[in-house]
Amino acid sequence: MNQNLLILADFVPQHLVNPQTIGLQEIDIEKLFKASSSNPTPVTYLLTLADPGTYFKELLEDIKVIKAAGGIVKNGHGEYLFIHRLGKWDLPKGKLEDDEKTRSAAKREVEEECGVKVNYLGAKFCTTYHTYTMRGRMVIKQTNWYEMGINKSPDLIPQLEEDIDEAAWVEVKEFDTILEDTYPLIADIAKKILHQHTDPQ
Repeated sequence: MNQNLLILADFVPQHLVNPQTIGLQEIDIEKLFKASSSNPTPVTYLLTLADPGTYFKELLEDIKVIKAAGGIVKNGHGEYLFIHRLGKWDLPKGKLEDDEKTRSAAKREVEEECGVKVNYLGAKFCTTYHTYTMRGRMVIKQTNWYEMGINKSPDLIPQLEEDIDEAAWVEVKEFDTILEDTYPLIADIAKKILHQHTDPQ
């Protein structure tokens, strides 16, 4: 929700800093979204319940969901693909076209937004959700992210008409630059990638 997070869980995650605990009676996605729009300070809302997955599906039943797909793209040098759009670091992604499969959409968006050819399309990395307003109505964008590979380290061509002013290959050790100026969901994905590189397994 803008820069805010709503976490539904059956436990209290250890990494959270000062989460605002809320109850079932306080869950109104649209009200929380409007409140987040007027609050300049990011807030993390936490709701703990026995079956968060089922409850989340019920929440989505009354909200318009737009499906999108994007790529976690790694090149032959072990660098990851990021784009700079509308003043923040982001990952290549976009909405599904009519009757398009999410995997195909993810590959297409990466190739269109960065001017490259994807050589390998792998497993789903994760799914994220974020809210925004479209035609005066709150909607949720559900984005499926897929692992991808590109041979060597080709030059990148940012899709300027999509407000992308830069596309860059970023080494894991340089992720701090991304984390300093990105969205919470993109930061979470970047941290997942970092964890993969530091996990002793």
